[in-house]
Amino acid sequence: MKPWMLLIMLMSSAAAVQADTYKWVDPDGRVHYSDHPPPPGVTKSEVKRLGDKPGDAPIPYVLQQAMKNFPVTLFVYDCGDGCSQARDLLVKRGVPHTSKDPTVPGMREELKKVTGGDEVAPVLQVGRRVLRGFEEEAWNAALDNAGYPKTALVPVTPVQAMPAAGEPQAVPEEQPAPESES
Repeated sequence: MKPWMLLIMLMSSAAAVQADTYKWVDPDGRVHYSDHPPPPGVTKSEVKRLGDKPGDAPIPYVLQQAMKNFPVTLFVYDCGDGCSQARDLLVKRGVPHTSKDPTVPGMREELKKVTGGDEVAPVLQVGRRVLRGFEEEAWNAALDNAGYPKTALVPVTPVQAMPAAGEPQAVPEEQPAPESES
């Protein structure tokens, strides 16, 4: 096949992907889909542009299995380099996880339960395995053993856990009022 023919075929297939699709209901109540505009007089119609928005990337099977068998929870807050490196590692590897802030009272209790009373951060929970403090080698080994890929297969955004209804919220400490000068 000649290169210019291949180019024309590719361009025409790309144009088809970007085509408008029309949906309308005829007077008899039948729904029609077409790449041509509806006939005049149709009152109920919609235009859909295909290919203009990226869809949600499907989660690969290997990642689905790891998530099902070994869900990941990260107990972390703004605690410095260890917490930043912990977050970065999970994002770099594309590990879907729930992030919990141990400074929130309800989550502090959950952290204590997971760690056996320790109040440390960051803490990684992979299935039932709990790792205290950030040690990249140990964290990678735990994620590898759980079947998580070494590099991101799909982009992930951690789910930020919220305290359950009725749990106390973290309250910022009150600052003393400045003394007025007389």
